[in-house]
Amino acid sequence: MAQGALEVLAPGPLATVQDAGRHGHAALGVGTSGAADAASYALANRLVANPEGAAALEATMGGLVLRARGRVWAAVTGAPCPVRAGGRGAACAEVLLLRDGEELHLGAPERGLRTYVAVRGGVDVPPVLGSRSTDLLSGLGPAPLRAGDVLPVGTPPRAFPVLDAAPGPRVGGDRVELGAVLGPRDDWFAPEAVESLLDAEFEVTGRSDRVGMRLAGPPLPRAVEGELPTEGMVAGSLQVPPDGEPVLFLADHPVTGGYPVIAVVRAADLPRAAQARPGTRLVFTAVSV
Repeated sequence: MAQGALEVLAPGPLATVQDAGRHGHAALGVGTSGAADAASYALANRLVANPEGAAALEATMGGLVLRARGRVWAAVTGAPCPVRAGGRGAACAEVLLLRDGEELHLGAPERGLRTYVAVRGGVDVPPVLGSRSTDLLSGLGPAPLRAGDVLPVGTPPRAFPVLDAAPGPRVGGDRVELGAVLGPRDDWFAPEAVESLLDAEFEVTGRSDRVGMRLAGPPLPRAVEGELPTEGMVAGSLQVPPDGEPVLFLADHPVTGGYPVIAVVRAADLPRAAQARPGTRLVFTAVSV
C-alpha cells in the first residue's frame, strides 16, 4: 500500500525511474537497463534503509523539482548539486524529511551528470517484466517524468535510517580513467588501434545518452574487413563502427550488435563512466578479467 507520493513539478532535462535493472530477458531482446550509476543509486537507497533494488529517480543535469504528498524521507546522491528541501538548504548524501506540501529542488550539478533521489519505501510505480526501470531504447517501463506526474511511495521498510549522512566517492571530473579488458574482437583491429586506445585520450561528445556515449579521438582502424555476425553486447562494451570512432555502451544498450568490440570497460568502473558529461576526457587502461 502506498504511503504518500511525490508530485513532479519540473523534470529538468531528463528524469526517469530506475532500479537495479530488468534481468534475465536478453533472450527476448530486452536489455537490463537500471540505474546508470549503480553505486550512487545503491547509496541513496541505503541512506533511507530501503532494500536493494528499490526504485529511485535518476535526474540528468539537475532541474528536478518534487512536492511531497504526505511525509516523505529522501536522500540525494550522485552528481553533486545544490539541494533545497522544504525551502532549506540541504546536502547530498544526507537523509532529508519532506513534510506534506514541501518541495525538493535539485540544481545543476557542479560536476558529473546524473543525480539520484531515493525515498523511504521506494517509488512504487507498476513493474514491467520484474523491474520499474525506464528503458529509453526499448520503451519499456514508465515514461520519462513529466510535470504533473504523481509517483506513489511504497510501504516503508521496518528498518529505519541509522545515519544522518554518509561519505560517497567523488563523482565526475575533467579526466576519468577506466579499466578495460581487451577483446573479444581486438584481433579485428590493426595493432596501432589497440595502442591508440590505451595511449590516447577520448572525449565524450554530445551524442551521448543512457544507451551509450560516442567518443571523439584517434580513429581505431580495422585489420579485418567485412561484416561481423551479430553477437551479444554488455554494458561497458567499446564497439567500433566503420568510421573508427568508438561507442561506449551504458545501461540502456542494445542486447546485440554487429560491429566489433575492441574492449569492455570493467563493471566496477561503469558508474564513473556514466557520470562523464560531454567534454570529459576518458583514458583506458588494460586490465585482466
